[in-house]
Amino acid sequence: MLAAFFSTYLSSSIRFLFLLAPFFVVTMFLALTRGQSATEKVVVIRRSCTAALILGVVLFFIGPLLFSVIGITLNSFRIGAGSLLFLTAVSLVTSGTRNHATGLPVEDREDVAVVPLAIPMMIGPATIGAIMVYGAELNSFSEVSGGLLGLLTALLGMAALLYLSGYLERVMGKNGLNIMSKISGLVLSAMAAEIVLTGISGFIATTYG
Repeated sequence: MLAAFFSTYLSSSIRFLFLLAPFFVVTMFLALTRGQSATEKVVVIRRSCTAALILGVVLFFIGPLLFSVIGITLNSFRIGAGSLLFLTAVSLVTSGTRNHATGLPVEDREDVAVVPLAIPMMIGPATIGAIMVYGAELNSFSEVSGGLLGLLTALLGMAALLYLSGYLERVMGKNGLNIMSKISGLVLSAMAAEIVLTGISGFIATTYG
């Protein structure tokens, strides 16, 4: 039981952290909060990460219910969510300066904590699908607990990067942050491929097995 918990926790923490596209979010956070005081930036970080956590937890549990209501299988949703996640990865690798969830330029807003920072930058359409898939794949209490703690850990890591964003910008520069964002996109593409291939193999086994 403990082995399953720790295994799920470690894998979920890494998966969720990459799903949040942390270096892309850091770059956008720096642009959106330019000129704000340190206190104002801390408030933005707290509100955005709290909003992302609440939405993430809801999505984590709602997957199986939603699949049942709309009459689709987990394998079908894996294929769809993985395909959308792959498009997100391509967007990060090829640009890194545009909203990876919608493909549209990010607008300046007075209050950027929830929209667009938490939604759709941290939790975009592709991330929503992936979180629902991961939540539906976990069955036992230890796995669900590990998954939830992994989500919390990933968001704490995201918050830490945002707190250190000014330092990261000075050390790495904008080009360095963009390079790290592209590397994150490559990892996301591999995760997307795994989700899609799992969905395809599961669909074939269920239909023709």
